[in-house]
Amino acid sequence: MTDNDLIEAAEPGLPSLASLADMAEHLGDVGGKPVLSCSVSGDEIEIRVAAANIPQILATIRDDRRAGFTQLIDITAVDYPERASRFDVVYLLLSMRNNMRVRVVASVAEGQAVPSVTPMFMSANWAEREAWDMFGIFFAGHPDLRRLLTDYGF
Repeated sequence: MTDNDLIEAAEPGLPSLASLADMAEHLGDVGGKPVLSCSVSGDEIEIRVAAANIPQILATIRDDRRAGFTQLIDITAVDYPERASRFDVVYLLLSMRNNMRVRVVASVAEGQAVPSVTPMFMSANWAEREAWDMFGIFFAGHPDLRRLLTDYGF
């Protein structure tokens, strides 16, 4: 199967692999040095950054006219107990303009603070609280970081 076959095989209404690759290259360029890597995985773009650079990258891809990733869909985490940086904090954003999704991923060590993005995206409030409650990931600057799902003895 050639690259052209893959592009044509894309589901109607979804961006082609070529347009995803083009956007990934653009995001890597506008993100600059804070972007550790930017690639296409499946039908989404994945950007890897250091935790301290999350607000900067999210603001960049939100405010960039070409990208327009203006909707924060979710924040979650993945636990890799065997790694030194035990958690991956994952931000899922949507560009309605381009009908594309992007995953911004930062590796975080146990006890390491992650900057809150609640001032940028109100939808981050609940999701950051869930990540705090379920994984113990602290979001520095969060306006009301308290448990949602578990009791305080958990």
